[in-house]
Amino acid sequence: MTKLIFATNNQHKVDEIQSAIGNTIEVISLKQAGIDIDIPEPYDTLEENASAKSKTIHQLTATNCFSEDTGLETEALNGEPGVKSARYAGDDKSFEKNINKLLSELTGINNRNARFRTVISLILDDKEYLFEGICEGEILQIRKGNKGFGYDPVFVPSGSEKSFAEMTMEEKNTFSHRKKAVDKMIAFLKQLK
Repeated sequence: MTKLIFATNNQHKVDEIQSAIGNTIEVISLKQAGIDIDIPEPYDTLEENASAKSKTIHQLTATNCFSEDTGLETEALNGEPGVKSARYAGDDKSFEKNINKLLSELTGINNRNARFRTVISLILDDKEYLFEGICEGEILQIRKGNKGFGYDPVFVPSGSEKSFAEMTMEEKNTFSHRKKAVDKMIAFLKQLK
């Protein structure tokens, strides 16, 4: 198996997953597959949203595909923004506004513990498989760095002094929740051969 459609329109995620996978599988975005749709994420869990996205693409293409949903879960905010991470400050999916809202909600709160959690839904030969990756860390008081996307400028993974936005892709992959989920998916695919 050399190609897998990744049910996303987010090129940052495509690049990150391709970097994590390496040359074993070619990741094809929706755009590259000629699919121009924005799949809704109406559910209350990452698992349900990931599953809905991969099933939508599988129905459209009848080919093997995968999707993921990722949330930033902040301990002091009872897991917020969680499944609503991309739309935390509104439906326009503004990273800037989302970070502003998060920092505002955490004003005066000492507990900055948070984690990124990714769930991948892989549909392979008409069967679905789920893989999870978690990266523990904490939320900074201010933004640091200009790489990455989303909440990367305010998230420092446990064991690092740098925010995700200060890291190269290689550095980020040593901690990344998405990489951990991808590694589980790759291990699963390898044992099928």
